[in-house]
Amino acid sequence: MVWVGLLLTPVLALAQGTVVLTGKVSGRPSSDTVAVSVRENPLEAHEQITYARLDSKGEFRLALALQGPTRAELVYDDDVTELFLEPGNQLDVRFKSTDLAGTVRYKGRGSEANAFLAEMEEKFVENEGFQVLPDNIMFYETPFLEFLEYRRKEELKFLENNADGFSQAFKDFVRARITYSYANDRLTFQDLREQVVATEGRLKMSPTYYDFLKDKSLIENPSASQNGLYQEFLLNYIHYLATSSGKQRNDPDFYQVCYELAGQRLSGPIKPIVMGRILKESFRFGHIKQSATMLNDYRTVDRTNQYYPLLMADYELHKAFAIGAPAPDFRLISTNGDTTSLRQFAGKLVYLNFWRTTSGLALRDLPYAADLAKRFEGKNIVFLNVALDENEGAWKQLVVSKKLPGMHVRAGGGLRSAVARSYGVQDVPTYFLLAEDGTFLNTRPKRLSSRAAVDEIKESFGKANTYSSTLEKK
Repeated sequence: MVWVGLLLTPVLALAQGTVVLTGKVSGRPSSDTVAVSVRENPLEAHEQITYARLDSKGEFRLALALQGPTRAELVYDDDVTELFLEPGNQLDVRFKSTDLAGTVRYKGRGSEANAFLAEMEEKFVENEGFQVLPDNIMFYETPFLEFLEYRRKEELKFLENNADGFSQAFKDFVRARITYSYANDRLTFQDLREQVVATEGRLKMSPTYYDFLKDKSLIENPSASQNGLYQEFLLNYIHYLATSSGKQRNDPDFYQVCYELAGQRLSGPIKPIVMGRILKESFRFGHIKQSATMLNDYRTVDRTNQYYPLLMADYELHKAFAIGAPAPDFRLISTNGDTTSLRQFAGKLVYLNFWRTTSGLALRDLPYAADLAKRFEGKNIVFLNVALDENEGAWKQLVVSKKLPGMHVRAGGGLRSAVARSYGVQDVPTYFLLAEDGTFLNTRPKRLSSRAAVDEIKESFGKANTYSSTLEKK
C-alpha cells in the first residue's frame, strides 16, 4: 500500500554500468556520511550499501555499479528518500540536513525521473486520501473499488502528463507500480479490513469481486519479474489460493501448500523468486521439517543456483524460530525501573508485542490491547509489550499517562537492539505467542485488533509441545 516501504529490484536486465552521485548537504550536519542502498537480489536479506563521506563543506561524491535500471534509496542519518537509477546517470543531489525527503533537489542526467518520483510521493503517498490506511479501509466493497479505480486513473494521468523525456525502463517501472499497487490493495482488502475494523465482522464480498485475478496478463508478466510490487502481489495471490482451498495460516502445512501452488501456477523467471519468498516465510513462520523438505526440492527449481545459497543461509539463521523451539530470553527495564525477564513468566501463555510510540499502526492497536487484557484478566496469560523506542521519556509518558495494560519494557536501540535481532523483528507491530513452557507456539498470531485474536488465544492454552514433532531430531 505504501510504495516506499517496498524494495523494487532492477526492472530490466541490462548491461552493467556506473552511476555517479554528487551533491551537498546544507545546514548543521547530523551525520558525516551519505549512503545509497540497493537490493538487486530479491531474496537477499540485506541491501548493498555504498557510503560517501561529507567534506568540510558538506559535499560528497559516490559511484556504484548497477546491472540495470534499479530502485534504490538515498539515506542520510535516519531519513530516507527513494531513487530510480540507471547506468550512466550522473546526478547532483542537494538537501537540507534536517529534512532529506522534503527538501531534496536533483540536477543532471536522471534528475527528471527522480524529481517525478518525489512529486508522485507527495501527491499520492503522503496524501492519506489516496492510501488505504487509515480511513479508506473503512469503506464497504463498492466505494472501496471506486476509490481504487479513481486513484489508479489519477496516477496514470499524472504519468502520461509528465512522461516526455523518461526512459522506457522508467515508464515501465511506474506503470507496474500503479498496476500492482491497485492489485495488491484489492486482493488484501478483505483480510486487512477484518484486522483493522474490529467493530465489524469479515466482509462478504460479491461473487465477482475477485474476478480481476482471471486476467492472465496480471499473473504472467515476465517484464515485471524483478519488480517488488509484482512479487508481493503474486505472494498474496498464492496465499489467497491457499486460503480459498480451506487452508489457514496456522495450519502446519500452509506454506507447503503455498509452495506447491506456486510451482503449479507460475512459470518463467518469477517462479523461483516467489517460491523462494514462500520458503523464507516458512522459515520465519512455519515448521522446520516441512521447510527442510521444500528447501531440498528448491534445488530443482533454481537450476542456476542463483537463490539457493541465500535461502540455505536464511534457513540456518531461522531454525531457532521453529514452532516448538525455545523463545530467546531477555532482560529489559520496565516503566517503574524494575528488571523484567521473559523467564519470569514461565508457566504462563505470553502474548509478545514489539511496538514503538512512533508507529501509527502500533498505536492503533492500543485500545484493542486494553480490551484483550480486560477479557483475559485473571487467566493464565501475560501481555508483554516491548517498545523499540530510542526516546525513553516519550515511551514512559505514553504508557503511564494512558495507563496501558499489560507488562511494558523498553529495548534501547530500536530495531538494532539485541532483543529485536534475536526475534528477527524487521518492523512493528510484530507479535509472537509463546506457550507456557517458553517455546514458540505461533510466530504470526492474529493482531490485537483482529476479532479472531480472542478465539486464537483461547485455543492456545495448554498447547505447549503440540508441534515438537515438527522439529528436526538432533
